[in-house]
Amino acid sequence: MVAKLDVTKYPGNVINNKFVPTTKTRHSINPSTVEILYEVPVSTQDDVDKAVKHARTAFKTWSKTPFEERAKLLLAYADAVEANLDELEALLTKEQGKPLGLAHREFEMTIKWLRAFATMEVKEDILEENDERKIIQTFPPLGVCCGIVPWNWPVLLGLGKMGPALMTGNTFIMKPSPFTPYCGLKLGELGMSTFPPGVFQVLSGGDDLGPMLTEHPDINKISFTGSCATGKKVMESCSRTLKRVTLELGGNDPAIVCEDVDIEKIVPKIATLSFLNSGQICMLVKRLYVHESIYDRFRDAMVAFTKTMKTGDGFGKDITIGPIQNRMQYEKVKDMYSEISKCSWKVAFGGEIIKDASKGYFITPTIIDNPPDDSRIVTEEPFGPILPMLKWSSEEEVLERANSLETGLGASVWTKDLTRGERMARELSAGSVWVNSHFDVAPNVPFGGHKSSGIGSEWGMTGFKGHCNSRSVWVWKKVFD
Repeated sequence: MVAKLDVTKYPGNVINNKFVPTTKTRHSINPSTVEILYEVPVSTQDDVDKAVKHARTAFKTWSKTPFEERAKLLLAYADAVEANLDELEALLTKEQGKPLGLAHREFEMTIKWLRAFATMEVKEDILEENDERKIIQTFPPLGVCCGIVPWNWPVLLGLGKMGPALMTGNTFIMKPSPFTPYCGLKLGELGMSTFPPGVFQVLSGGDDLGPMLTEHPDINKISFTGSCATGKKVMESCSRTLKRVTLELGGNDPAIVCEDVDIEKIVPKIATLSFLNSGQICMLVKRLYVHESIYDRFRDAMVAFTKTMKTGDGFGKDITIGPIQNRMQYEKVKDMYSEISKCSWKVAFGGEIIKDASKGYFITPTIIDNPPDDSRIVTEEPFGPILPMLKWSSEEEVLERANSLETGLGASVWTKDLTRGERMARELSAGSVWVNSHFDVAPNVPFGGHKSSGIGSEWGMTGFKGHCNSRSVWVWKKVFD
């Protein structure tokens, strides 16, 4: 019987299966109401040192724990999360702002991911074997891994880092975002009764906590999800100790709609995948290229569907779009909206923001009608519910425009001609490319970015091996014959 969590109390960091209180505490807010939430720990260098020390000690045993035992414990942990779903989903909506249905979807995916990770074993490869020698490639774990987790998708991206690290024999320290620390700490609390001490720990803190982790000489890998600018700082910091890094950074995903599509069938999906989570997902549609022959009809259908998407408190009925998650991001999105009048962009729908942030950081969806390619709304990722629609005429031209930016996280092509769709998809420089969909992810499929959208991959066997070293073992058979 799994004990129910009390999501109103946060007695300390989760270090070595104990709550370790801190002298200072801080709180975040509910972005729908701007109400103050619960006090959480503010970690110091001493807290980091303690967690790393315990993780290194635990690694000695955990790295030698059989795969089947690690899998059994991860499945037990997934069960514990599932047993507390109602409380955790409401907590996620309260701290992150996303609608309750989307919070449910995030936890549903997370549990599915954990259970899939428990079946994924990195096996050694025999590269060559003959009468003279055998050469084996083995994949020993790195040691202590650390996940620096963003505020937009904190549960899936947090435990999505933890699962592969643990299943490959590493120990793991999770740092939730200061904007969304609550679910992360509670997920760590659930781990206290599942995993051996030091295997899974959670540290909460302010902006100074990240550098304490990236600079720590006894952490072997950092997995970071966040902006391109911060990712560069993380990489620079990790370079001082030659840490392994996986960086999943910002995107500005193009979606290319061909002239043969069924407009009414695909508009609901494209609109949803543009404004989901208030546009605060790096792999959403951020630039929508529509063939000129259907552009006007497609735009009108997009506007009609977007009008049906309700904005409001995540606990409200039939809400699709919640608030911007924090004041800093709210101001960034407001700044992008200010460009509408400055640059005389044509607005197909929306264009207004709710002025009174004291009632929540709400911004309604906006569609910009065919702005110039060098507009900020095209060249920068707004990370808010504002979408540029652009016309295109030839494949060569639209592929060049789609590939023109320094980001390369995701991209999609929409067409009834699957041969054409796959051909175009293979020309797009992005880590994930979809034909007739967007933002599909799976635990057994690696995802990551090209160009400035990141280094390395999460998930899949590629992501799992990113938590391992490669070791080639040469065995000569006849030396002593």
